[in-house]
Amino acid sequence: MPLPKSFRLLQHSFRNSGTAYRCPRWVLSIFDRGLHLPTPKEKKKTKTPETEIPQNVVMNHRTLGTLLSLFTAHPSTPGSPLFHPDGTHIVQKLQAFLRAHYPLFGIQEVITPIIYKESLWARSGHWENYKDEMFTVTGRGAQGAKDSQEQIGMDEQYGLKPMNCPGHCLLFQSQKRSYRDLPIRYADFSPLHRNEISGSLSGLTRLRRFHQDDGHIFCRPGQVEQEIKATLRFVKMVYRLFALGSYKLVLSTRPETGFIGREDEWDRAEAQLKTALEKSKVEFEINRGDGAFYGPKIDIILTDGNGKEHQTATIQLDFQLPKRFGLEYQSPAPEQEAKGISTTDAKLKSQVGMVTPVIIHRAILGSLERFMALLIERYQGHWPFWLSPRQMIILTIGNESPTQDFAKTTAEMLATSRLATAPRSGLRNLESTTFAVHTDFSDRSISKKLLEARNKRYNIVCIIGEKNVKSRKLDLSFHGQTNSVKTWSAIQKVLPRTRGPRQEVAKNNYRDIPGVQIGRAECLELMTFLCKEWM
Repeated sequence: MPLPKSFRLLQHSFRNSGTAYRCPRWVLSIFDRGLHLPTPKEKKKTKTPETEIPQNVVMNHRTLGTLLSLFTAHPSTPGSPLFHPDGTHIVQKLQAFLRAHYPLFGIQEVITPIIYKESLWARSGHWENYKDEMFTVTGRGAQGAKDSQEQIGMDEQYGLKPMNCPGHCLLFQSQKRSYRDLPIRYADFSPLHRNEISGSLSGLTRLRRFHQDDGHIFCRPGQVEQEIKATLRFVKMVYRLFALGSYKLVLSTRPETGFIGREDEWDRAEAQLKTALEKSKVEFEINRGDGAFYGPKIDIILTDGNGKEHQTATIQLDFQLPKRFGLEYQSPAPEQEAKGISTTDAKLKSQVGMVTPVIIHRAILGSLERFMALLIERYQGHWPFWLSPRQMIILTIGNESPTQDFAKTTAEMLATSRLATAPRSGLRNLESTTFAVHTDFSDRSISKKLLEARNKRYNIVCIIGEKNVKSRKLDLSFHGQTNSVKTWSAIQKVLPRTRGPRQEVAKNNYRDIPGVQIGRAECLELMTFLCKEWM
C-alpha cells in the first residue's frame, strides 16, 4: 500500500531536517518499506492466543515443572525441591500404585527414623565408606548407659540416613526369627538425604533430599534366586505400564578397593545374581568393579529424551550387613541351611542352630523424583488419566445462578465419586475413589477458558451451559487424552451406541475423539473405566 501524502511530507521533513536523529528508527523503517495495513482475513489468520504453551515442542522436565506448577526450586534448599499440589499428587499416585501391588509380592511397608547415631553408621560400614556423602548433626547426647565405645553423657554425632538398610536391620533384630518366618520383605518411603556436591545437582534427577521405594528382603540362602526372579518380574510389570521405552540391565561386580567382606563371598553372590538373570531369560551387561561396597548389584538403566542414562531400579545382594548386625534365625540342619542346601536326613534335621540370613536390597522405581522427571519428559504434561493431577475441568458458559449451582454439584459428585442419590455424611469409606476435578466459573469467554484448559493439559474438559442444566447432560471434550484407542474403548463400555470417530486408512489409528454428551452417573462410570484401561 503506498504511503498517504501526509506521510510522504512527514518523511521528507524527517530526512532533511536537523532533527532527524530524534526520530526513532522503527518509524523511519515504516517510511522506507511502506505502510502495510493487514486485511480482516490476515488479522484472523495471524491472531495469537494468550500465553499458549507450545504443544509440539519437546521440553525438559525443569521447564515443564515450572510451566505446569509441579515443583519449584529455591536457593534456600539446594537439591531439595518444593512440590506444588499437582506435583505432590503425582508422587503420591506413584506411591499408591506401588502399595497396591505390594500384597501380590508379599511386601509389608514400614516406617523408620531419618536420623541415627554415628555408632550405628559405623556398625553398618557407612561411616567408613559413605561418610562424605552424609549430612551430620550434633545431638545433645543421652545420660545413662551407652555402648562401650561411647562416652557417657557426651554429645554424639548423628547422621541423616542416605539409605534405609540399617533401620530395617534393627526391625529384623527386634524379634526372634525362625526359618518359617522367612522371607521377610520390608518397604519404606521415608525421605533420604545425600550430601551431593552442588555442581552435580540437576532438576529432579540429582537431589540431596529424595524419596525412594526402598525395600529389603531378609531371606534364607536357598531363597535368594527365587526372590531375585520375583523382583525382576515386578520390575518388568511396572516398566511395561509406564511405556518408558526399552531399558537395560547391568550386573555390577566387586570394586577393586573399598569393599567389605571376603572375596569368596563376593564371588558366590555374583554367581547367584548372574544365575537368576540367566534363568529369567533377560539380556544383561556386566559392569566390572561398579558394585556397592557391601555387595554386587543389578541396575536397571533408562535413557531420557536427551540420550542421557539414569539408573532407576536396583537389586543388590548383601552377605555383609547381616553379619555386622548379628542377624540370625533359627533353623534345623544349620550347616546345610547356611549353604542353601535342603536335606531330608532326620539326624541332620534334629540339630537346631542359628543361621545368618541374606539381605536383598531392592528398589523398583528408585528415586521417585528422578522417575517423575523421566515421566514428565516422556509425557510432556499429557499424563495418563489414572496418574494425571488434572483429570477434568468444568467450564461454565454464563454466570447465571442455575448454571453455577449445577456445575458446583457436578464437580463435587465427580471429585468424590458420590452420586446425588448417595447419602451424605461427614465420613467417607477409605476405599472410595476420588478424581482431580477442577472448575472455572469466571465470566471470561468460553474460548479463553478452553485455551487455558488446553495449556494446562487437562485430560477431559466438561462444558456446562443453560442447555446442559435443562437436559441434565454434560458436554465432554477429550482433546487432552493421551491414547485415543483406550479412551474410545472406555466410552464404548459406558455408551455402546455412541457413533465412533473416523479412522485414517493408512495409519489405522483414531484421528480424534469426538465430543460426547453424557449424564453425570455415566460420566463417573466413564472416569472409572479410563483409570482401568491404563492399568
